[in-house]
Amino acid sequence: MYNNMDKQTKRDHLYMKMARTWSENSYCVRRKVGALLVKHQMIISDGYNGTPSGFPNVCEDENNVSFPYVLHAEANAITKVARSNNSSDGATLYVTTSPCMECSKLIIQSGIKRVVYGEKYRIMDGVELLQRAGIEVIFLGE
Repeated sequence: MYNNMDKQTKRDHLYMKMARTWSENSYCVRRKVGALLVKHQMIISDGYNGTPSGFPNVCEDENNVSFPYVLHAEANAITKVARSNNSSDGATLYVTTSPCMECSKLIIQSGIKRVVYGEKYRIMDGVELLQRAGIEVIFLGE
């Protein structure tokens, strides 16, 4: 599969595979999402959807509706890098599902220049916002 691809496309596929694997850490039942922040070919942060630190690892109520305080994988990766000595400026975000509007605003403000996602969510306004902001957005379905 990887023989006829350029180096960047090959890296994109490999990092996306890693993001999918990372998504399995999520305790969410409805949808497991993983994200990796990569800069200079190094993973500088990671995240998956879930509850804030100190909350029970339960994402949905008895009706299978996500609690409003559940964090998205992108938000977890971005806030995690903010607490480190790294900078997301110029980085690429690999995320298993297309970013929502709220996460797209965080992506823009954090200086991420490229977003690669693997699955289209039913609402695509976040991707449209990223494109309006001049961020390179790549759909890399399976």
